[in-house]
This record gives sequence, structure tokens and C-alpha cells, in this order.
Amino acid sequence: MDMLAPERRQEITRLIRQKSNVRVEDLVARFGASASTIRRDLEHLEQQGILKRIYGGAVAAGRESTGTSLIQDILLSPEKMRIGAAAADLVGEEETIFLGPGTTTLAVAYHLIHKPGVTVVTNALNVATYLTHRSQLSVILTGGQIERRDAAVLGYVAELTLRELRADRAMIGVRGIHMPDGLTGDSLPGVQLMRTVIDLVPEVVVVADSRKWGSVGPAFLASLEAIDVIVTDLRAPPAMVWDLTQLGIKVIQT
Repeated sequence: MDMLAPERRQEITRLIRQKSNVRVEDLVARFGASASTIRRDLEHLEQQGILKRIYGGAVAAGRESTGTSLIQDILLSPEKMRIGAAAADLVGEEETIFLGPGTTTLAVAYHLIHKPGVTVVTNALNVATYLTHRSQLSVILTGGQIERRDAAVLGYVAELTLRELRADRAMIGVRGIHMPDGLTGDSLPGVQLMRTVIDLVPEVVVVADSRKWGSVGPAFLASLEAIDVIVTDLRAPPAMVWDLTQLGIKVIQT
């Protein structure tokens, strides 16, 4: 749908009044605009007092939400919640896991809160905040410089922290899964830290819905052979699923 900014913002206003919340990725798909364009639209509408921006989208101005409903109802699609549940099932008692930034890893956190003895290492501010308020799990937040777009801490200090820790497995989100371009992300600082994670952790699990399959982001993260497991939904392209299993990657669809 090719719209001028005023028309697009008028439609977003209608949606926010109808549904009380919107997600950036849904608006990107609906309007065929870039995520940065949609974020500028949301910023403009926030200045008009129509909505309040949150990580991953926006809510109607004045809407009250608990931490749980915010995560479950606004940020996370049903596909991501299923992916999060399946990924959490891979985690055993007393394990230490790394969770990267992103809404799909947040879905993993949602399903980890009743896992006894689990320690979560993360550079994601939303993951750390949610687990701190909603669970008794041990949470280690890396230091570093805050990158507001991803609500994550990155940089040299974060890397030093990770090198001092040990985790049984890492669960990370990606911008794209592609053959032959491998795994890609949105920003060089973000992928540089995730490369450190991949180098340090014995098992790497990618959590990504089917929209990430066949996509390529601007920043190269790693070859497909660098990962062990992908947890995704049932709409992942069968040919690519087959190709990845031939590389020795376990693909879990839910």
C-alpha cells in the first residue's frame, strides 16, 4: 500500500483507537514501509498525544497495562509465543543461558519464569526487567553502552562481561536467515557482540519466525554452520528447512 505520510499516520491513528495497540512489524507489513519510517510515524503521533511508544510498537495514550499483559498482548505475536515456549523447553534445570535482545527472545523469557534454578545472562534491557519483576530467577545484565533502538547494552564493556561468564547455551534473534548469506542482523555493534556470544557458548539456538527466513539484513552475523538449533513456526519454507537439516542444524517448528 503506497501512502503519503499524513495518510499513513491517519490510518495508524484509526488502528490504535480500534485495537489500543500496534506493533512496528505489523505496520511495516501493512504499509510496505521501512521500520524506521514507521518509527518516525509513531514518534510524530506520540508528540500529538495520540499514542505512547513502547519497545516493539505503541499503545493508545493513557492505556494502563501490567507488565505481563504488555508483553503478551502487545509485543508478541502468537507465533512468537509458541516459539518462545518451544525454546524454553530446551532449557534444563540449573542451566545458565544467554538471551539476546529482541521480541522473540522476550517470548523465551516469558516461558522461563517457572524453570527452577536457571540463571539468565542477557544484554537486553527488556528481558532483564521482565525477569526481575516476574520471576525469582538469577539475572545477570551485562554492562555496556545502551543502544535505545534495540533496548540493549553493547560495546567493549558488554564483551568483557561475557568473556568472564560461562553459559550452557545461547538463544538469539536475527534479522534474516538466508542461503548463502547466512545469519544477518540490523547493526554492526549488535552483531559484533553476538559473534562473541557464538564463539563462547557451546550451543547456539536461533529463535526466529518464518518472516525472517529468506531475508537478509545489512550486517553479517555468522554462517549458518555456526549455529546448532533454529526454533521457528510452521510457515518456514520447507526447502530451506530441508537444506538446513542437511547442514546438521536441528530445526524445531511449532
